[in-house]
Formats: sequence, C-alpha cells, structure tokens
Amino acid sequence: MALFPVPILTNGATHSAQQFRMLVRDLARGAEGITQGIDLKVTQLSTPGTSVQVGDGSGVVRGRVSSFQGTYSVCNIGAATVPIAATGGSARSDMVILRVEDPEYEGTLDPVKDQIDYFQVISNVSASATTIPDGRTGIPLARIDIPASTSTITNAMIKDLRFLANPRRDRQMQTHSPATDSALIGGSTAYSYFSTESGMSFYVPDWATQVRARVDVSPIRYSVANYTGALQATFGASLTLQPISLDDNQGTGVRKLPAIVADTLTIPAAYRGTTQLLRAQANGAAGNTGRINVSTFTTFVYDVEFVEAPR
Repeated sequence: MALFPVPILTNGATHSAQQFRMLVRDLARGAEGITQGIDLKVTQLSTPGTSVQVGDGSGVVRGRVSSFQGTYSVCNIGAATVPIAATGGSARSDMVILRVEDPEYEGTLDPVKDQIDYFQVISNVSASATTIPDGRTGIPLARIDIPASTSTITNAMIKDLRFLANPRRDRQMQTHSPATDSALIGGSTAYSYFSTESGMSFYVPDWATQVRARVDVSPIRYSVANYTGALQATFGASLTLQPISLDDNQGTGVRKLPAIVADTLTIPAAYRGTTQLLRAQANGAAGNTGRINVSTFTTFVYDVEFVEAPR
C-alpha cells in the first residue's frame, strides 16, 4: 500500500507508529538533533569520576534503517549517568550518543519491557570524530578524549558534538535619522559616539547564543581636511563590533560617504532576556586633522539577527 489510507488524526481511525513517526519527521522538517541549545549536554559528574552525566532535554532522531522509518521524538528528564571505561597505556576517544533501537526495524528489544532509546558509548572512535561512525540510528552528544591511564573524566576531556535540529533565529531591524547635526569627531584617538544619534535598543531572546549585528551609516559627512580614523559600534556594555577604517584624502571640501560596520559576536549569559543598546562610534587616527559628523540627512540602519547554538 503506497499511500497511508487515513491521514493523521482522522476521527474514528487508527494509525500505525510509522505514521506518527512520519508526522514527527514532517514537523521537524526532516532534521534531527537537540531541540534547544541547553538540551542533553554531557558534562563531568559534580565530583569527577568514572562516568559522565547527560542533562535534561529533548530531541528528534531520524531512523536510518529504512527510508520511510520516520523520526523519533526523545526526551530525558533529570541527569542520566553514563559510565566511561578507563584507559590503559594508550589514549582513547569514546563517543556518547542517544541511540534508538526500534525492534520494528532492528534488534530484539521488546518495547513493552525494554528501553529502546538509551545513552550508548561507542568506544575507540577517531580522535577527530564528530558524527556516528556507522549507520546506527542515533544522534551524537559528545566525544570523550581520554588520556592514557585515566579513569576520572573531567570537562576538559569532553568535546560537545550536539547540534540543533531547527535552531531559532530572530532578526530585528530599526532605522533612524538624527534630528540635528552631531558634533564633529576626529580630534582624538579615543572613540566618541555621534552626539545626536543615541543608537537603538534590541531585546535579546533568552535562547540566543550569537548575534550578527550590522550598522549602516549613510552618509557620513567629512570636512576640514583629509580624514583618517575608524568606525565601530558597541552592543551593550561589553561587546564591540569589528572596526573599519575611514580613510579619505579628498582635501578640505565637504564630502559625504556611506560606511558599514558588521560582526558576529557571542552573547554573554547576562545579556539573555535583557535589552541592549547598539550604537556607532568613531575616532581619528594619530595626526588626523579632518573631522566627521552625521547630519539630518544621514540615515542609520541597525540590523541584528540573534542565533541559537548548543551551549
């Protein structure tokens, strides 16, 4: 039978487990991995020992035995302890995975009495392995790189291999033009904000781990003399976008040129769930005699995209 005879959630019908797995696959958009950045993280025990622990969380695991096996929804509540064998005279790398062994497709486990999803250790994988080295159904969580003659596992040995099935993204953009011309910048190597452009504030989602930020300033007004300096932007109190060079040698007349600063930055934990200010600033290089400012004819475009990654 090529077509499931009844769509999911049709009143009065029954549906196979495979049909529900195909629904999970569709809802996950064919992806697999953890659900949120904090899910299923592998860490040392509170007192390091011969095991690791896997934290709370959920994920989706794509079946690999059959093309239309579908995708499994998995969840762990509470920390699970996973033993790691000690090494002998040589170093060894082990991989901790979340394994699904469905007896409809493989193995002899009985779902009535057996646990068919479990944490499994694949021993002696490559020291650079990031994916499960064979075709078993599962998702990798961590690689444990264990030195020779070692039985105690610490965080320094744990390489996080988790990936998000569908990472969240949130893009926000705001525009603004100053109501009045700003003061001139360029007489100091210290950075100064444009006096009449106070920047824009953005809410940082509580799941964000990175921000891709961009500030367009169009145009910057150059005057007085040749100008050499830099433009950058700050996001909150501790993050600074990569500066760009402002280098203009067109003399003493007024010139107007656009500029863009952009960078990808790691979000500090303290920023999550807060509002932070994105604001451009500039300086003059040593010996600079020119000046810059922004005017009522300048438009600022503040563009940020927050991205989720495992953490």
